[in-house]
This record gives sequence, C-alpha cells and structure tokens, in this order.
Amino acid sequence: MAITKNQQQHRFWVLVIIVSISGFSQGMLLTLISSIFEQDGISGTLNGLNATGLYIGTLLVSPFMEAPLRKFGYKPVIIAGGVIVIISLLSFPLWKSVIFWFVLRLFIGIGDHALHFATQTWITSTVSPDRLGRSISIYGLSVGIGFAIGPMFVPLVSIFEGLPFIVSALLTCCAWGLVFTLKNDLPEVMAGTAAAGHFGKRVKATVVVAWIALLGPFGYGFLESSLNAMFPVYALRNGIPLSMVAIIIPAFAFGGIISQVPLGILSDKMGRRPVLLIGLGGGMLAFTGAALLSSSAISIMIMFFIGGIFSGSLFSLGVAYMSDLTPNHLLPTGNLLCGIFFSFGSLTGPILGGYVLEVSQQNYLYLFCLFLGILFLLTLAGKKNMKREVL
Repeated sequence: MAITKNQQQHRFWVLVIIVSISGFSQGMLLTLISSIFEQDGISGTLNGLNATGLYIGTLLVSPFMEAPLRKFGYKPVIIAGGVIVIISLLSFPLWKSVIFWFVLRLFIGIGDHALHFATQTWITSTVSPDRLGRSISIYGLSVGIGFAIGPMFVPLVSIFEGLPFIVSALLTCCAWGLVFTLKNDLPEVMAGTAAAGHFGKRVKATVVVAWIALLGPFGYGFLESSLNAMFPVYALRNGIPLSMVAIIIPAFAFGGIISQVPLGILSDKMGRRPVLLIGLGGGMLAFTGAALLSSSAISIMIMFFIGGIFSGSLFSLGVAYMSDLTPNHLLPTGNLLCGIFFSFGSLTGPILGGYVLEVSQQNYLYLFCLFLGILFLLTLAGKKNMKREVL
C-alpha cells in the first residue's frame, strides 16, 4: 500500500536525523581519540593508522551489505547498524588499548556504513527525480553539521574520559529509536537483470553506467581526509600557529555547509554534470589560489572557504548523479559503490598527502589543484547522457 505524502516526509526527516547523529559520532571520535592518544604519547604514525579503522571497516563489510538489504529491507539494516555503533561506543571506556580501540573503530565503520547505506538507498529509491538534488543535499548537510558539532563535545573528557563516548552512544540510541516509527520497505528487484545476479555482476553493470558519478564521492573523501589529517602537519611546518589551523580547516567544511542545499537545488534545474563541473573547477581554482598565497594564513583560510563552497558538495552531487544514471533495481549497488569510493578516497588522501609532504613540502597545496583538475577532465570527457537500462 502506497504511503501518504506526510508519511514520506516523516520518513525522510527520520533518516536525516539518523545520519546527522552518525556524522556527529564520527566527527567526535576522530578528534577525541587522536587527542587522547597524543596526550598518552602515542606516535603520530600509529595515531593516524588507528584512524583508518573506520574506513577499513567500511571496505571490509561492503561486499556483504547489499544481500541483507535486498532480503530483509531497509529498516532491519538500519537497526542492526545502530546496535553495532551503540555497543561499540559504550565499549571504548572499558579498556584503553590501541589495538582494542582499532577493532572498535572497525565495528563503528561497519555500523555506520550500514546506517548510511540503508538510509541513502532508501532516499534515492523513493524521492522523485525533480527533488532528488535538494533531498540528497539536505542529507549531506545533516551529516556535515553533525560531523562539525561532534568535536565540540571532546572537552567532556576533562570530566571523565569515557563521558564523550557515553554521550555519543545515548544520542545515537535516541536517533536510532526513531527508525521503529517507520514502515519497512524493500528495494526494487527485476528478475533476469544484473540485480538478480552475483555481486560482481551488479558492480560491473553499475560502474558501466555510473562511473562518472562515483568520482564525486571519491573526490570528497580524498579532500576531507587529507585536509583533516595532513594539512595541520603542513601548516605547523610552515610556521602557521595551531590556533589558526583550528580555524582554517573548519573554513572548508563551513563553505560546504552553506552551499550544499543551493547547489543541490541548482543541480535539479541545470543537471548534475554541469554543477559537478562547476564544483570541481571552482575548487581547483580555489586551491590554486591557496597554493599561490600560502605565505598568508588568512589568505589560505579564505581560499579554503571558497574551495568548500564549490567542492564541499561533491559527495551529495555524486550520489544524486548516480541515482540519475542508475536503473532503480541497481540503486542499492550504486549507493554501496558511492560509500566504497568515498572510503577509497579517504584512505588515499592522507597517504598521498603525506608522501607529497615528505618529497616536496612546498607543493602540498598544489596536490589538490592537480587532483581536482584530473577529476574535472574525467567528468568533462564522460558521456553527457548514459544509458539507464541495464540488463
């Protein structure tokens, strides 16, 4: 039985709340654990490797995520993901160990991926195409705001080291409870199509029609992780004070937050590809400006803010574009690939950024110009209209 418009809106906002709290827990954990390890004298290399647990967990579980979604539906996958995240968060205060916390971050990555995969697929499968850009941009905005607010709760550690983990678990539990107000639904399946085949066949069929859209999530993951993990190293080596670093990095995120919904709405009117090209081109020019003006911390901050305005929506634009290009019966695979490509980007960014810092420190900011330039050319070279029907 079809649900009413009010029920659709209720479902959409419940899913948005769930992913905003998920973003909150991720943002808090990155800052909290790195701060705790730094105070405990853990090396920067080991600290950084520990942070990759989140993305490794995402990649490990990805091949096994689609089958339960197609069999049981969206709601059970969200519930399972929430349980994993809540239990993992509550387990952090039990034993402080680099290895134990790495394993917990693996489970956080698995649980968060289940939440994001199911909610993202549910939205892209049910929202009308003329409002998809707006809806996905709100989805992305909620994750970004949650991610930005998360680190603000880190000072709770001064009261009790386990308190931030407990608060995050309680907030996750409250948001997770809202999913029980929703009616379960199953993704569309067409017998005899690629969706009915094995995982590799579905991935191949989806990549054929939507590879160009996957560049957005990959690019955003690369930018976000490299800027958060490696820019502080570049800045401190170049005499930029830590207090200024704490302002420069959020400038990129803030730029993305204020432009997320306007760019999503613009993509509904102009098309995803032109807006993606604007985002990649504008971001490339902004980071070129940052590289040329690298002697001034204020100039870097302004350029990062402009870069965020243009390229801070690459993930949501990529997801919306993927939904345009992909047949409905392959949308779960498409959303899964968006998460995989984001994780690949998130793992690649710090590694490549760290390598450039060691080999040619003064060219670090030019890395982002080159990277976005390559994505711009690939998007420009991609076909304007790709075939949606895949057998």
